[in-house]
Amino acid sequence: MLTKLLSSLAITVAASLQVQAANQEENLPQPLAVIADNSIPAAQRQDMALAARRYYAFWHTGESRYAKIALADNFTDRNLPAGRPQGPEGPLFASKNFRAAVPDLTLEVDEMLLVSDRVIGRLHFTGHFSGSFQGRQGDGRKVDFIATDIYRIANGRIAENWHLEDNLSLLQQLGAIH
Repeated sequence: MLTKLLSSLAITVAASLQVQAANQEENLPQPLAVIADNSIPAAQRQDMALAARRYYAFWHTGESRYAKIALADNFTDRNLPAGRPQGPEGPLFASKNFRAAVPDLTLEVDEMLLVSDRVIGRLHFTGHFSGSFQGRQGDGRKVDFIATDIYRIANGRIAENWHLEDNLSLLQQLGAIH
């Protein structure tokens, strides 16, 4: 029993190290913790993690090149907010609008789970409201909120996304609601 547990732990650690090594080459955000399904082949785990980390880099930096290589051409947002275009253009639109309010937005990945063909990320966003939002000019106050994303990975790219953001905290911090 102990041998099986140690073997499983070793495989998980090895998978995590492979993922980290691949992503250090691109200077992508590193999760604080990675949990991987050991039944997923190592190369597939690496591809899944790379797609997710590229997308995390997009949200961390606002650089569209990361989203363009992370998202499949037929990308579908399964929680599409009103007014946001469907497809790969949607996240680009969202990032541009959000960075108009919080230009220094950063992302930390608290945890990344690789399960089946999915990557689940527990995300933590921070920045300062120094731009404008809904006609309000920011005063530099801190913005700090969390989100959870679930990506379905196909052929090394994100094909679908389900996401849940703590919009109540965010809107309170932006002064849009009290």
